[in-house]
Amino acid sequence: MSLQRRILILVTAVALLAAVGVLAVVRASSRADEKDHARAGGPPVTPGAVSLAAAGGGRRIVFRNMAWGPHRDELATVAAGAPEGPRTASGVSCLRFHAAGGTGICLQADRGGLQEGYRAVVLDARLKEVSAHPLGGLPTRARVSPGGHLAAWTVFVGGDSYAGTNFSTRTSVLDLRTGTLDASLEDFTILKDGKPYRSADVNFWGVTFAADERTFYATLATGGRTHLVRGDLGERTVTTLRENAECPSLSPDGTRVVFKKRVLGLPAEAPWRLYALDLASGAEHPLAEQRSVDDQVVWTDDRTVVYALPGDFGADLYAVPADGSGAPARLVDSALAPAFLG
Repeated sequence: MSLQRRILILVTAVALLAAVGVLAVVRASSRADEKDHARAGGPPVTPGAVSLAAAGGGRRIVFRNMAWGPHRDELATVAAGAPEGPRTASGVSCLRFHAAGGTGICLQADRGGLQEGYRAVVLDARLKEVSAHPLGGLPTRARVSPGGHLAAWTVFVGGDSYAGTNFSTRTSVLDLRTGTLDASLEDFTILKDGKPYRSADVNFWGVTFAADERTFYATLATGGRTHLVRGDLGERTVTTLRENAECPSLSPDGTRVVFKKRVLGLPAEAPWRLYALDLASGAEHPLAEQRSVDDQVVWTDDRTVVYALPGDFGADLYAVPADGSGAPARLVDSALAPAFLG
């Protein structure tokens, strides 16, 4: 083969690769633009005022709106009694969100610099920014204490999924009463099996707070195993309670946690089932949801929990009784990260 022909083949190959790259970018851009247009049959979404205050008018849900249209990713609200009704969008965009006691925590993209980063934004009851804190990784979990005085968040700082083992997280807790930020729970003293424990591979995620605004529960991972831990913010300690429990969520009455548990025999990429644990007796039972749930559930009351599963437009919210009875039911389409208020 002549040199001229080789050059021609090389140039042709480079041109084809460039064309494929341009086509991929165009398709991705087109897909992104498509999400800015409302889909027929989707929930009606209109801009308006969204409050986190416990005002009159009945219970409501505030969540990240995943419905396609100009208000996608904004915090939106619906009446809890009519969750598929019209949505009011706030104009505030969050990747992860939670609220309680008139306080919200919004983990959002920060596009202010040369490179996109992330930040944790504390919101007041009118969704006005109270404070902001830079994040060192991809947002994944967020929680506010029942009284609205504490906020916690978790980010991935290596890897991007809990399904495998090759990841690292960082979990922070902010006390809004004092402004004290515990940047990493890894700085707390760990009591494992009744003894002080230290290891370089420690990771925490999935904080849930008790009503005393001091006690919390979370996941500790070390040595290839996960543990449910109880934490004390005053003593700066965490104590292991049991193995194989991730992303706990404490019931409003403080007696139970619902968590995701790895079950042998399930696919490596979808290994979890939801379980409820009675903290006093240590008894646990599975919930009726048979699908793998990679989420930290939210309690609507002392009887029911809500969680997200993948949907046609990002995620949908489902509800299931916490006592193991009944069956899961879809609650809200195209929604993520709910908070039940009022």
